[in-house]
This record gives sequence, C-alpha cells and structure tokens, in this order.
Amino acid sequence: MFNSIASVLGYLLNFIYNFVNNYGLAIILFTLLVKLILLPISISQQKTMKKSAKMQGELKALQNKYGSDQERANREMMALYKKNNMSPFSGCLSSIIQIILLLSVFYLVSRPLTYMKKVDLELVDKYKDELSLKSNYPEVRIIKEKGADDERVYLNMNFLGLDLSSVPSYNYKDVKVFIIPILYVISSIVSMKMTLNMQQGKNKNDKEEKEANPMPDMGKTMSYMMPIMAVSISLVAPLGLALYWLVNNVLMIGERIVLNKFIRDEEKEENETENEQL
Repeated sequence: MFNSIASVLGYLLNFIYNFVNNYGLAIILFTLLVKLILLPISISQQKTMKKSAKMQGELKALQNKYGSDQERANREMMALYKKNNMSPFSGCLSSIIQIILLLSVFYLVSRPLTYMKKVDLELVDKYKDELSLKSNYPEVRIIKEKGADDERVYLNMNFLGLDLSSVPSYNYKDVKVFIIPILYVISSIVSMKMTLNMQQGKNKNDKEEKEANPMPDMGKTMSYMMPIMAVSISLVAPLGLALYWLVNNVLMIGERIVLNKFIRDEEKEENETENEQL
C-alpha cells in the first residue's frame, strides 16, 4: 500500500520540482498542496474534537448515574454518541491518515529515483554496483555521487545552505543537520498541546471525565506516538523527510488556529439563531 501511495505522491512532487528546480522548495509546495487536499478531513476532525469536548459533561453525568452498572453506562454513552452523529473512535481518523502519509512520504524521500524521478531500475542497480553501496539510502547516495555527471539521477538538494540528502545519524559531526529535526520537535510540542487542549476541553485534569470519555486518552496516546515515531525516523532518514514533517506541522498549527476561529464563529451564529427562534 505504502509503495503505491509513494508512487502517486512521487508524480506530484516531481511535477512541482520541474517548475522550481529545488528539492527543498518542491517539498514545501508539495506539503502545502497535500494539506489543501486533506482540508475537508481536517475541518471535520476539528469539529469532532470540539464536539467531543462539549460532550464530556454529559458523558460524566452518565458515568455517575450508571456507575455501578457499567454495561448500562456503555449503552447510554453509545446512544449519546449516536445522537450527536459521532463515534468514540472518530478522533483517531486524522492520526491514522497521518501515519499512512508519514510512512508513504518516508518511502518517497528514501527512494526519490524510484518514486519521484521514475528512473529505470537497471540504471539504479548499475550505479549501486559501481559505487559498491551498502547504505540504507543508496538512491540518495547515487544522487550525491553521480548527479553531477548524469542528469537522469540529478536532484538539486541544496536548500538554504543545507544538504537535504544528509542523514543526521551519519553526519552527526555537522551540527547543521540537526537544525530541521530540532525545529520539528519544537513544532510537534506546540501542535500536540493544541490537539490535547481541543480534545480534552477545559476540564482536562478531571479524572472522572477521562473515565467517562475514552476519546481524549486515545487521542492523547496517538498525539504522543506520532512525534516520537517521527523524531526517531527523522534522525536516521534524509533531511528531506524532516523538512516535510516540519512544514506539515507549521501548516497544521496555522490551520488549527484559523479553523478554530471559524468554527467558534459558526457556533456563535448558530446559537444566536436558536435564541432568536426561541
């Protein structure tokens, strides 16, 4: 599955690269386009998180009322979710999509000649043998070693003084390779806190509400898992991947701020309309 998605995404990334002739700039524009394509899902996800936070009071009341009868409490909570056109697991949809994209883009960035430039595998194998490559990212090494001599395997990976083909774990003596991963970690912390605040609402330290509504804890687990997984991979993958995640996080933070204001204004108008009707 990830191979197929990486191949499709490769066409898009290569199309952009042919216009800008810079791998880093192409990744930034590629990330922006992917975010725009997924915008309807992001809007739905943010509305779900806000609705879930509002439901916590009702879920707590049901838990208190039927606390001794857990089966009845579960039935009533599921009925409440159904009434609000929600699923207890709907909060995980966005995270699942992110994981699929994370792994697919990892495939794409680790094998740009295969998935992006669609270079003949025989040529790739020829250069692998010629260079006696045992690297985890042979195609990135081929670009670095042979790109200047063979246009078929060339990509301009110089971006703001950084070589996006570099792998932090292989080039740890060069402190510059850690700039993008560090910025990614910072943006991940900001994004994670925003997500948890939206999922848990105002009473995020209320133990009873957490027991009544499993969605915040599931979302919290996913929110912690994603940055940890991504940071771990970013240290052993080419910098192009970390750049994608960094730009994705920055766009996600901006998206949530804008959508939160939009949804809040929308709810305010709905409440005013309901009050006028009453």
